[in-house]
Amino acid sequence: MAKTFRVKLVTPAASLLDDSVESATVPLWDGLMGFMPGRAPILGKLGCGELQLTFGTDAKTKAEGGSTSYFVDGGVVRMAEGQLTILAERAAPVRELVASDAEAQLAKANNDRIAFDDPNRDAKNQRREREIKAAKEKIRLARGSKAV
Repeated sequence: MAKTFRVKLVTPAASLLDDSVESATVPLWDGLMGFMPGRAPILGKLGCGELQLTFGTDAKTKAEGGSTSYFVDGGVVRMAEGQLTILAERAAPVRELVASDAEAQLAKANNDRIAFDDPNRDAKNQRREREIKAAKEKIRLARGSKAV
């Protein structure tokens, strides 16, 4: 059995990752799901949170692989034929997140007021709540803590 599997992380704007990993922890809409080599095929709805990837030891260089994390939000996940494909609406490496930027995003979303008689009120409130959740998760990841 293979010790690694391929992971591709793609957004509408860019391909962020195409590499072999030992394991992946993916935030689905209803909770975290772990992936390892040999995983049965599955299709899932991506949630908002931290995508964690663990890399194996490189057979050629004998270098330890380590791990990395990405902020992801929305999209789909597909595991098939030894490859995990993540099509995310939004994604960014955690190391590139800036807490102050996320705090500004949170303040803007919190201050966004929707007129009571707006015919699209429900949709706008759902979008606002999603922005608040995403901003809080970015702050948590940028600060490296477990809670905001």
